[in-house]
Amino acid sequence: MNWKLTDNKNWDSLEQQFRWVQDMNFVMQHHLHHEEGSVAVHTRMVLETLQQQPEYRALPAQEQEILWTAALLHDVEKRSTSVDEGNGIITSKGHARRGEYTARTILYRDIPTPFHIRENIAALVRYHGLPVWIMERENPVKKLCEASLRVDTRLLKMLAVADIQGRICKDKPALMEASELFEMLCREQDCWGKARSFATGHARFQYFQAEDGYIDYIPHDNFRCEVILLSGLPGMGKDHYIRTLPQNIPVISLDDIRRKHKVSPTDKAANGRVVQEAKETARNYLRKQQGFVWNATNTSKQIRSQLIDLFLTYGAKVKIVYIEKPYAVWRKQNREREFMVPEAVLDAMLDRLETPQLTEAHEVMYLISK
Repeated sequence: MNWKLTDNKNWDSLEQQFRWVQDMNFVMQHHLHHEEGSVAVHTRMVLETLQQQPEYRALPAQEQEILWTAALLHDVEKRSTSVDEGNGIITSKGHARRGEYTARTILYRDIPTPFHIRENIAALVRYHGLPVWIMERENPVKKLCEASLRVDTRLLKMLAVADIQGRICKDKPALMEASELFEMLCREQDCWGKARSFATGHARFQYFQAEDGYIDYIPHDNFRCEVILLSGLPGMGKDHYIRTLPQNIPVISLDDIRRKHKVSPTDKAANGRVVQEAKETARNYLRKQQGFVWNATNTSKQIRSQLIDLFLTYGAKVKIVYIEKPYAVWRKQNREREFMVPEAVLDAMLDRLETPQLTEAHEVMYLISK
């Protein structure tokens, strides 16, 4: 059976079902780029335009639902990012990034959604403006390839076209031309409707890590050891996963170090010392070319990146293992833990969750329970 956000897609019904749809009525937009008015008016126009596209109608039902949901959510966080600068000038910098987080939370907590569908929708929200602005990026090819690893570029262009057509503005022809250039670039890089391929995981990782890397360069694999970097919200089952590994693999656990020193997770100064102790232990293993498991939540890209940089210094191969269980199971497991995390803390962490992406490490594994 195909997943659906809702069976009733009438706009009045959507406002009754979802508070975040109601909020769109109270968010105004830049008068030059959106003469039609509020985010609600724009979003309705986008949905109507999308459903009229022949390409959209030709899609399988599940892809239609994914794209429709992304269109509904694409500007959801203009409500939190919009700034009125006067004279009808309203900016909403960062609304796509924040919208990705909100889409992920809604489709995990409120409307149970299969992981791959949820992440597809979240990525469409995140990159919905890319087809229009890609040529203004510092490295458009790299940004395009990054997006292609997360989202079907054909669907992304359909969303962008609906976003352009579902507004009243004077620069529509230029925006439509930009969307066509996006498709041309996708075809040139062999990632139109599919992910950009790389010869190896190491080649992919090297390309995205290097500022001026050659996209088809194939580096030699000469790793000294492998580090498994766990990622997942508290109570998802990272300790259980560790028990499935060979017993001779060392584990560096931030929770264990905190308990050893009787440090509270909310004590920022003490936690800094915990991390430094963990990193020094990691350096000792790395100097001996000994692989290990780094056991912590690691739910932000920034934290993962800092750790991966350390591991790379010693020539390690890095494998991220992301672990996730359904929302109800996750909360139940947390309540049954010996060291339960407060519900409010879990909510805050969920709202900022950044799932690991293929650009971040040599290998990324997703362990998703149904």
